[in-house]
Amino acid sequence: MALVKFTYALKRFFPKLADTKANGKTLPAVLQEIEASYPGVTKYVLDDQGRLRQHVNIFIDGVMIKDRTKLSDPFQENSEIYIMQALSGG
Repeated sequence: MALVKFTYALKRFFPKLADTKANGKTLPAVLQEIEASYPGVTKYVLDDQGRLRQHVNIFIDGVMIKDRTKLSDPFQENSEIYIMQALSGG
């Protein structure tokens, strides 16, 4: 199972959010599992078309995903998927 981790900034909006093991074989399937445990989190992560929102990044094993539209980047069963709110400012 892949391990899904979340940045502290996301936990601010979803206080019960915790590192979660997911069985999904694709990122959309993993996000569906996360949504079942933490209702509302996918609306924060994805837009109405199911694309990754501009202010959110996903890393698989330390590498930012390339496909922000279909979320088709592959991962392994033992991968670490890190979902984070992108921060900006200066």
